[in-house]
Amino acid sequence: MPQINETTDRQTVITTFETSPGNCEDLLDALKEAYAGFISKQPGFVAAALHVNDAQTRIANYSQWRHREDFLKMLRSEEMRAHNKRFNTLCRSFEPVLYEVAATF
Repeated sequence: MPQINETTDRQTVITTFETSPGNCEDLLDALKEAYAGFISKQPGFVAAALHVNDAQTRIANYSQWRHREDFLKMLRSEEMRAHNKRFNTLCRSFEPVLYEVAATF
């Protein structure tokens, strides 16, 4: 389960994908496949969620990792690079950004 609070030492990663309504479902399927088959099985993975906006032009991905290094190792793997190439064909842009929890309410 994700932990969202200021005292957690977990690494939060938020990625926003800019896509089109015509590619949204395909991108969502590719992301689900990557999580089910590879990402969720990597050391340090805690949890993730995918969110789609009403216009189907953006997908937001929230994931949490035990340590920053766990995420970076997964991101640099050959298998993840192949997944990212596929994602790149289905969207205009995407960028994973690492965050620390600053406040919760």
